[in-house]
Order: sequence, then C-alpha cells, then structure tokens
Amino acid sequence: MFGNLFEEEEEEEEEEEGFSSASSKVRVAKGGDEPPPPRGRSNLCGLKNQGGTCYLNSLLQTLLFTPEFREALFSLGAAELGCLEHKENPGAKVRVIPLELQKLFASLLLVDEQSASTANLTSSFGWNSSEGTNQHDVQELNRILFSALDHSLVGTTGSTFIHQLYHGTIVNSIVCKDCGNVSQRQEDFLDLTVCVCGVSSLEEALWNMFVEEELFQGNNLYRCAQCDRLVTAAKSAKLKKLPPFMTMSLLRFSFDFAKCERYKETGRYSFPLSINLQPFCEETDAEDSDYSYELFSVIIHKGGCYGGHYHVYIRDVDQLGKWEPPEEERKPKTQKKSRDEVEQMCEPKLQEDDPLSVITAIIAQEPSKSVLTDQLGQKLMDKIGSSWSKKFRKHYGPIGKFLQSHNDAFMLVSNGTRVALKANPPSSTTEPPGPAKQAANPDPLTPSDPAADEQHPDLHQKSEPEQTGSHWFDLNDSMVTSIRESDIEKQFQGKESAYMLFYRKTRLQRPSEALHNPQYRIPLNLIQMAQEQNIQMQKMREEFEATNNTVELRLHLAPSYGLEGGALQPLSKEIVGSTTLSFDRRKTVGDLRLTIYQQELWEGDMALSLAKSLPAGLHLYNTLTDDSVSLYSAGVCTNSDLFVWNGREVRGATLLIGDEWEPVLLNVVRPSLGEDGDQEGGGCFENGGPGLKREARGFAGAATLGEVRKALGEPEESLLCQKHTGGPRGEQGPEEGGGASGWRVFPPDDMQRTLKELSLKDGDALLVLEPQSLDSSSFARNGDVVTVTTPSDCRWLQVEFGPHVDGGGDGEKEERWKIKVPASGNMLLCEVKQRAIEELQLQEKISGAQYCLRHVDCTGKLLPPVCEELSVRDAGVRLMTTLTLCPGNAPKASQLFLHFSVGTAPSAGTETDIIVEKTSTVKECLKTMLDVVGLEGTCWHLRRLDWCEEVGEPIVDEDASLSELKINNGETLVVTKGQLPPMGFLKLSVWLCLDRRNNSEVSMDLNHTDDGHTQVEAADESPPLCAGNMAEPRRAGQVEISDEANLEDLKAQVLTLPALQDVCVPTTAFMRVWQLEGRRLARILRGGQLTLKKLKLSSGTGLCVQRLLKEEDLGPKDVMLNVKMGVPGERCFYPPEELVWDASRDSSPRSLRTCLAAHFCLSPDSLLLAKHQPDRHTWEEISNWSQQVSKKKKKRKAESLLGPPFHLKDGDTVGIKNLLIDNKREFLTVEDEQGQQRLREQVEQHRKGGQAAGSEGVEPQKKTGLSKPRKPEVALSINVGVFR
Repeated sequence: MFGNLFEEEEEEEEEEEGFSSASSKVRVAKGGDEPPPPRGRSNLCGLKNQGGTCYLNSLLQTLLFTPEFREALFSLGAAELGCLEHKENPGAKVRVIPLELQKLFASLLLVDEQSASTANLTSSFGWNSSEGTNQHDVQELNRILFSALDHSLVGTTGSTFIHQLYHGTIVNSIVCKDCGNVSQRQEDFLDLTVCVCGVSSLEEALWNMFVEEELFQGNNLYRCAQCDRLVTAAKSAKLKKLPPFMTMSLLRFSFDFAKCERYKETGRYSFPLSINLQPFCEETDAEDSDYSYELFSVIIHKGGCYGGHYHVYIRDVDQLGKWEPPEEERKPKTQKKSRDEVEQMCEPKLQEDDPLSVITAIIAQEPSKSVLTDQLGQKLMDKIGSSWSKKFRKHYGPIGKFLQSHNDAFMLVSNGTRVALKANPPSSTTEPPGPAKQAANPDPLTPSDPAADEQHPDLHQKSEPEQTGSHWFDLNDSMVTSIRESDIEKQFQGKESAYMLFYRKTRLQRPSEALHNPQYRIPLNLIQMAQEQNIQMQKMREEFEATNNTVELRLHLAPSYGLEGGALQPLSKEIVGSTTLSFDRRKTVGDLRLTIYQQELWEGDMALSLAKSLPAGLHLYNTLTDDSVSLYSAGVCTNSDLFVWNGREVRGATLLIGDEWEPVLLNVVRPSLGEDGDQEGGGCFENGGPGLKREARGFAGAATLGEVRKALGEPEESLLCQKHTGGPRGEQGPEEGGGASGWRVFPPDDMQRTLKELSLKDGDALLVLEPQSLDSSSFARNGDVVTVTTPSDCRWLQVEFGPHVDGGGDGEKEERWKIKVPASGNMLLCEVKQRAIEELQLQEKISGAQYCLRHVDCTGKLLPPVCEELSVRDAGVRLMTTLTLCPGNAPKASQLFLHFSVGTAPSAGTETDIIVEKTSTVKECLKTMLDVVGLEGTCWHLRRLDWCEEVGEPIVDEDASLSELKINNGETLVVTKGQLPPMGFLKLSVWLCLDRRNNSEVSMDLNHTDDGHTQVEAADESPPLCAGNMAEPRRAGQVEISDEANLEDLKAQVLTLPALQDVCVPTTAFMRVWQLEGRRLARILRGGQLTLKKLKLSSGTGLCVQRLLKEEDLGPKDVMLNVKMGVPGERCFYPPEELVWDASRDSSPRSLRTCLAAHFCLSPDSLLLAKHQPDRHTWEEISNWSQQVSKKKKKRKAESLLGPPFHLKDGDTVGIKNLLIDNKREFLTVEDEQGQQRLREQVEQHRKGGQAAGSEGVEPQKKTGLSKPRKPEVALSINVGVFR
C-alpha cells in the first residue's frame, strides 16, 4: 500500500458539524463545562475526528452498520476477552482491542450524544497523540484492523468470524493450448482490488479480471509441465468462493512514471446498487441468490493523492436511524392530490400572519408532537424569521397567555414545561424512544414486547421511513445527515469520489426483532454502561441548562423612589434602590412573585413591571400580569430591571407607563445675568454681561410643549426655541464660530404637539426667553430665528507668531509674539491676518513670503490653514481663540489642504502638505503628489488612513473627484506602491508558523513566491515575530479574495497555496489565523461566518496561519495565552503551553488566576503571575488589585486585564511562579537580561549617531530550484498482544 499516504492537505471545505435540531441547543458555554450535545434528527451518533482520523471513522461506521459483524463481536463475553479493569495486571490476558471496539459500538448505538470519541480505541492500538493527526489509507487500515482482530481473538469462539464474513477465494488457471493441461492456484482475499484507470465501471473491471483471458504467445510463452516445453497458453481467474460480504477497493491512486509523481484518477467510474457475480464465478450452478449482492456502504475520498478527507455513505440495514428527506427537499414540491390531503390533515398549512397556524405547524413537525415551552419562542423565530414580541404581542399579548386562551387547540403537559396539540397529546405511541429512553428499559434483554405490539400495531409503522429503500445516511465524522440513493451517483467521478465499496449478499435477511432495536444482541453489562452514561449526561445537561437559564435581575423597590421630571428618581444617593436577585428564567412570573414575598422584600399587593434606566431616570414599560408565563416568554433576560410596586401609585403620584410616555432629558437654557450656574461660553463674561445658563430637566415623552412650558413656570408669552441647524454653509452647526448662535422659535401650533412628535431626544437644548429678553443686545429675533450674540467684551481673536515645532518641541530659540485683534463674526479672516501683521510690525520680516493662519490643537500640532476668503463665522472660527501665523499658502474656498506620505502611515511632522482643487480627481491628485516628492511611474495608488491612524483601504475610483469621495480638509492620504487591487478584492500576504515540537515539519522548506505578483517592500518581507511553541515563520505566498468572503472561505483558499501542500489540516477548524501588525502577531481572527469586511481586513494586511492539533472555536471574549511555569529555584521557565482563558464574564486577575490554578491543579493563592513585555524584555507583575482599593471607595468594580495597564490579548505570554515551592519572586531570565543589554547598546549607538543594530528578524530565503522535501512516509500499524 501507500504507507503514510495523506500528509499533504488539499483544498477541503467540510460542512459545519451539527444537526438541524432546535436552535436553542446551539448555545455555547466557553469553559469546558458544556455537556456533549444529544443526537440530532437522524438519531444516529457520529465519531469525533482526532485531527486526521476521518479514514478510521469511515471504516468504523461501516463495520458498525454491518449487523453480522457487530453481533459476532458482541457475542464474545468477559470470560473470553477479559476485563479492561485488569489490563494493567501482570499476567492478565486482556484482549483490549475487541473490548474497546465493543464499548465504542455500544456507545454509538445507545448513548445519547452527538458524537463519540475514538481516543480509547486508538490508545488500544498503541497509537500516541501524533498518530491521530496523521492521515492514512483506509484500504490499508481495513486489512491491518482485520489482522489485528484476528490476532486478538486467537483461542476464542470469535477467532474465525472475520474469515467467515469476508474471506473469499480466487482460482487462477493456466490452460495449455497444446495438450489441454490445466494448472491452478488458489488465492485468498478479504477485499478485491479493482482497477479504475482506463475502465468506466465496476462491471467492466470485473469482466477484465474474471472473464477476459490473457494469452501467452509470441515472445511471451508458457512452459507447460506436462509438455515440458514453451507453449501457447491462456491465463484466467475466477471467483471460487464468495464471502457474505464483498469489499471492493478502487485503485484511485496511480503513479505516472513519465512525471515520476502520484496522481488521482478522477474520471467517471460507475458501480451498481445491486450486482450479480455469477458471470465471474467458477461454479455457476447454484441459486441466483448466492451470487446476488446489494450495496450498503460507500467510503468516499475528497481531495488529491497527497491529502484529503474521508466520509461514508451507509444504508441503515436495521433502520436504527430516523431517515427524512434531505434539508433542501424539506419544502414539498407539487405532488399528488391525495398526498396533499394527507399532509393538510397532519400538517396544517402555514399562514405566517396567523399565530395559531404558525404554532400548530411548529408542534406538528416535531417527532413527539410537543415542544418545550421555553423553546417555542426560538422555534417560532426560526420558522418565520421574527420574534413573538415583534410580530404578535401587540395584538395577542404574551405567548403564554395566547396558549392558555386557545385551550381548545393546545394543552400544557409535563407540569407545564411542554405544549402539545390537543388532538395529538404526547404518549408512548406517538413519541418513539430515543437512545436514552431505550437504554433505560428495565428489561434490556427483551426490548420488544409482542403484547405491546399487539396493543399498538401502529407503533412500528410510524417509525417506518417515508420512502422504501431510502435509509441512506452520510456519516461525516461528527455530522450525520440523510441522503437519497440518487446521491450516490454524484460520487462516480471528480475529486470527491467513491474509494471503497461494501456489498452484502441479498439473501442475508435481518430478523424482525432487530429492526428499530439498537439493543439487539448487546451484552447486559454494555447496556448498563450506556444507561449510566445517559443518566450522567442527562444530569449534566440539566445542570448546564439550569446554569444557562439563571439570570440576574435588578429589583427596584417602590419605597426607595419618587416621581420627578416624568421619571422615577432614587430618593437619596446614599440609599441603594435596587436589589440583585438570581432566578431561573424557566420559572414563571408567579414563582418570582412568591420568591420576593419569601425573601421579605415586599408586603401587600405586588405588581412587577419591566423597567429601563434612562438618562432622565427609571421608566416602566409593561406590567407582568400573567403569573403562569415563564420569565423567558415574558421577555425577561439577564440584567433586566424590574420595578416592584402596588400597581397604582408611587408616593401618591400616578405612574404613566409604556413607550409613549418614555421620558426625555432636555437641557433647558435660560438667559443669565451673571448668576452662578453652568454658563454657556465657559465663563467668558468678564463684566457680568448677559449669558446663558443650562439646567437638565426630564419630561414625559408624551407631554406637549405647552405642558413643558407650564412645568418650567414660564408665562404663556414666553418663547421656546430649538437650536437652528441651518446656516450659510449648510454643515455649520450653532455656536460654531463668530460669537453668535441661531435658535428656531417654536410656532404656537407646536405648543400642542408632544416631545416625541417634535423629535426631541435626550440631550437636546431648549432655549426659554421671556419677551423682555429680546430688548437686550445679546438677543435678536429675525422672523422665527433668534440670534444669541456673544458680549462685546469677548469679540477678539489672538494671533501668535514665532517658531513652531509640530508636537510641541522644547528649546524655543526665539520669542513668540502675541496680539489680540478685535474681530466679529462677519469679519474676513484675511483682514484679521493683515491687522495682526501690522500691529506686530512684521511687514519687513516676512516681506515676499506667504503666510497663513492655522489653529493649534492641545498637543501642539498644527491644524490645517483656515480659508482667508471666508468670514470668521463661515470659517467656523470661534472668538476668543488663538490662531498661529505660519509660513505657507492658505487654501481658497474651492480648494483642499491635504497631508500625504509615501509608503507608510506618517508620524508627527513627517508628512508633506499640498493644496488641490476640490474638483480634482484622485488620479490628478496622485500625480501632483508624485511631482512634489519627485517620483515617477504609474505603479502607485492612494490609500486613506483608518480610524486608528493606520494605512487603510485603497481609493478605488481614480476618476472620482475629491469632493465626491468626501475627502475633507486636513485629511492625510498615503501614496502606496503597487497596482490598484480590483474593487472589492483584498490582496493578503500569508505566512506559515509551525510547531517547534514537530521537527519534521519545521525542517520543510516552505518558502514560496508567486511569480505573478509584484514584489512587496522589504519591510513586509521580514518574517513576523512568533512566540510560544511556534517556530520561525515562513512566507507562504499571497491570496486574492473578496472582502465579502467569510473567514472559512479565507482558510479554504489559504490551504490551496502550494507552500501549504505538506501541512496536514483535516478541516479549517484545525487552522488558526493571526493578523499581523508590523511584525507582531496581533490578534486571532475568529467567527467563521463573519465576512472579511466585518473583520476589518484591508488589502495588504499580513496573515500568519498556524496548524492546530485539535479543533478550535474561540468566542469573542476568549483570550489565547502562552503560559510558562517557572522552574523552582532557577531563572528559567518550562516550555510554554497554550491556554484559552474565557474572559466573557470576568476579566479580572482573580479570574485568570483561578483558570491557571485549575489548569495546573494548584491553589490560586499560591500563584504569582506576570505578563512578559517582549519589546522591553521585562515582566509586569499582575497583582491582586483588591488590596489597592482606596478606603474612601468602599465598592469598586473589578479591574479588567483586557484594559490598562496590561491590555492582555491573544498571544501574550504570562509567567507563573508557584510560591509553595519557589520563593524567588523574580521573573527576569538570562535571555531577558541579554535582550535589555542589546537595547541599551542600540540606544547608545543611536545617541552617538551610529548605525542601529540589526533587526531581530532575518530575510526570507530565496526560492531555490530544489523541489521541496516531503515528510517521510510512516507505515500504519496496530500493536496487538500475544494470545497464543
């Protein structure tokens, strides 16, 4: 055979594992406590992939669904095989492989779990953990496994069962054409290897093998023993003995001697569902049934000759699973009228606007004709795409109340936890028992009761498949799905095609008691083992569900609140008005009410209302009136606010609840004559002139503007104004310059409109003016607009002149001159500049030079020049601010002032400035920039900076104008080398990091460059810096992919790179993708269905892929850390280990310490932690911050390690000291000291003006002409003890 055939993983897209069961089961609990999910709709169990054991899984499933094989295996008892408990005892002959195979088969048949593990079985083979990641040939495994079983069963009654089931005989004959002498030789086989190359079907291949004769003639003569000379002869072969089970191994893999390489035959190769082997047999006088076989298993290989994936199509002979049409066929097409009538009776027609029809259809589709009450809402959303609250609650009330009001159609069973149709209450006759229920049968050895069958003759009829002969399933590792017989024809050809065929004799009929009975012929001890596992898993699931359904509720008690400003406000800041209560959301509102009474939190009449904390205060939305509804159905979730009151009033005030009365917090602005208060303008009223003061007030959203004015105590002639957002420039907001702001007066008709109708929201300003205020010079009314003018004492601008260093440099050599220039909102900025130059007497000093006015931000950075053609107000310049007189031209009103840099994101002061027209195209702007810096060529394009000031997406539309692309004044662009990538496509650089512990992989030459791609810059060619167990990364190439593709698509495309052909990755879940920032691993990309756009990947981003030894599905708050335990008494650490820390609920140091303690089986209090800073070669100790809390702050929210100062992220290294055995608290190692010394030397060289020390990374090796070496092939083997 081919030995370790599958080392290189071809492109593979394995469907997401799971079942089409209720979506409520898809909740994921990170932390390792989640119980295994139950079986899916097929009621069959899959097998977990250990990394590369798909070939083993496919063969094991085939043997399991060979009833005669599993029954022969189960017939062997402990007296012959021994007990696994004694396998470590010296001298005990325990046949481990058959025992483990029995346990695995029993689990697959009886244990209610989605997939079983093969770890114990492969351990009995003598395989280590790395063997689970190596792929092998399934044909080779078939022979080796049968040989191992034969050797394991020596001396038992089962020593010949493999021979009885699979052994056949071929007789090879050579007939002398001269004397007629026949020379025969018999050959035994367990499987037939048939040719694929140059053959179109299985029948043709068998015809060539057993019917066609090979002539020995010419130069190829045969020496006849009877003639004793070379003669002409004919050679042929026939099947002499046919086994009950015929295994056909298809020779899909061949060797091309011209190219000296392997290849896979992907042409069409058909095979029948039933075949008669009589034409190929030596003896043909037996009955036809002795030669007739039917197909029951097809092992399929997907991929190429150096890698791929196996799965298997199996016909469920005993009909143990539940077959149903494939998912894409679930929606019935046009069928016969009689069938439609039957379906209408069993499954009512779905009308999405009728809740009665929808819920009836949901329950009717369930096998048990009932649904868990708490899962009904989720199933309804899956059915119609909308929740009950959004679609039906307004007209029909809560879902629980709806079910009770339609008690003629629905009934609550199982203590109210399930809802069923009145016509179909769940019973033992309508709900077929699952594996857990079957395993719990009090008499497991007599699973079928004839008396029960007579009483319920329809019991087995309801379990019959919908269509005769359709019990075919696709078993793809953990995933089991129904398929049709016609799907087998799809595996005749292509990269995904049939590889092994299993036929059984047609006359092998199964007894009736074996149908639908997974316990048939299983030993009692294995049934009891399955029962115990089912009970344990059921308990785990109940505990998990209880934990997952526990919600934290905040109860607000009415005596602690009062009504003020349309919302509930706490009476005192010292009194805590809320109480936290943990409660099971599956319980009812009545249970919650009883709990509140029992905890003595309330006395008397009680009303529970859903509340929400708003800026204006606490507001109530709806009251929970139905005590029989669960909290889940009532819309109560974790951190929900519930207000406990008597349902009538709070401290004598009537509450207005609901969305329409939702309060709004407004900033009420009034004229101020110098009183204390929050004055608008920042206290600029030097002489006590009139200004504005603000006051936050809350009002009910349904209150009218007239009611608001009355609540403020203002007379009816007072004016209410809203900030005026219009202006000469359209985009200029109020108070944005010129010392004046505009307010729109509400007309009298608006006094009868509510705040909601006027679109007033939280934080909006409301100006209140009495008529006499308009006599002031600060307020002027023009129509429906009131202008508030800044007092005259504040009408100035300060102009500064002197040397300026961007970023606020030290050591100014010249004095800075300042002057206050009188200004108004209508004054042109060119006049302001001219007056400043004249008053500073700078005419001679700046003669002939161009100067402009620029703002300076708080960090000392110069902002873009202001347009001097505009007035102070139109330019958005606020009075009483400072402008700096700087060299340079000021842009015109039709121009833009832009910064740009070449190659990388600019640092402070390194960018170049340019002034261009707003109507210029991107191509014209780019040409101007290239002319400024003296660059030539057309291989350049422009990119914008993203929100974190890094190089972002390219500007694709080069013919669009800058104004059309909304490029603003002062924006920074980056001139990037390279052709513009296609619109919507990303060009990503890919690096490959392998595990240091696998030396054979590290030794592979994985350098690869795509000749068709432009060479990237030298900075990008440096390999990224990896930590932990990853070796030095190697460049794998580049991929071009749409930004609408998801992460799974990206992984699949990365696997097609030639540099990854030697890396064994069974599925994309075994691959981790890092995003690079600079040369550092920055973050792990997670969320397989998220698009690259949502993951914020841009063209040019570097990625680093890492192969994993097990599947990984990180949550959004999971952090992958490299943890290193310190060697006691030494200044070094043990090798690092990867640890996934769930920080979703608690990201404090205590949570990390607890996680590490559980990982290393130590006490949390004995651990000392520190984070490694690789850039500085230092360690930052992670202390318990609860000891540092100030006494004044009695309560403080737990600090997060994800925030400052640690900012823990993926790939960070955390050191651990066990203080029980190591009294050295110092984390610094010898390597850290050497790194610090190198940093000091580099700093010294920079200070002296010398050359910087060389980069830590090395340049990637150039591609050589040598072919890349492959891993040495390792033969597949199974270790068996000696039992002779």
